[in-house]
Amino acid sequence: MKSRTFRKLAAGIGLALLSTTALSAESAENATNGNHGTSIWEVTKNGDTLYIGGTIHILPVSEFPLPTQFTDIYQQSDTVVFEAELPDSTDVAAQQQMMMELSYQNGETLKDTLTDETFKALDQYLSAFGASANQLASFKPGFVTTMLVTMEAQRAQMAGEGVDAYFTQLAKRDNKDREYLESLDFQINMLANLGDGEEERFISETLATLPDLKSELEQTIKAWRAGDTEALNTLVIQAFKQEAPESYDDVFTKRNMNWIPQIEAMFGDDDKEFVLVGAGHLVGEDNVLKLLEQKGYSVKQL
Repeated sequence: MKSRTFRKLAAGIGLALLSTTALSAESAENATNGNHGTSIWEVTKNGDTLYIGGTIHILPVSEFPLPTQFTDIYQQSDTVVFEAELPDSTDVAAQQQMMMELSYQNGETLKDTLTDETFKALDQYLSAFGASANQLASFKPGFVTTMLVTMEAQRAQMAGEGVDAYFTQLAKRDNKDREYLESLDFQINMLANLGDGEEERFISETLATLPDLKSELEQTIKAWRAGDTEALNTLVIQAFKQEAPESYDDVFTKRNMNWIPQIEAMFGDDDKEFVLVGAGHLVGEDNVLKLLEQKGYSVKQL
């Protein structure tokens, strides 16, 4: 696979990693139907209200249109709040900068962090796409796993723009105000550090789950549509803890806590905000909704 093909794929990947890199067959089997409703929550305090929606970062075209509650809340909102502003695929400079940040420096490679067995398994998997492990060896594990998931999703005909990207395009079209909880640099740095120190586990377990990716994505999307928080917790949070326990706090817990003051600052004005974050941030321990409840906000699933 030529380097320019990698760059095109990287642009399509963006930073959509949290809902897809943590899936496992065991988690899919153990997921059960829990709460039902939608993946949108109404948050109120002192008569002021905003809405928080959980998103899926990879969503095939067949899953559109979205649940009507998403489009209804969007239409009622003055401002849409996203995790971060993703780079435009036509912004070559931004793509090059992202690729540089996600690459090893000073001669180190991914191969140095993996066993021969895992590196060979990676090479065998990539050969089906006309690529090799050596072509990806300069990239850090967070980017490599995200690329693997995206490639497999494309092969399984499950690839497509996520909920975040869809509403970003709508907000631009409709000239709605857009705000962001994090900078692009922050998210790139997070992805660059994902799997650091646990590269062998991260890559080997990702490779082991790829054959079941289609069914796992289907179950995750089904749980997301139904607002099944128990299943989402199992499919996303528990699986992430299994595959990348050292990265969990940085990817979920710390970010959830960092977002709370920003969300609180949205109260007390006349704007109606619709906050869109990965569904994994709204389930499990120390999720955004629980943290808001602890601060006295009323939270109701729609």
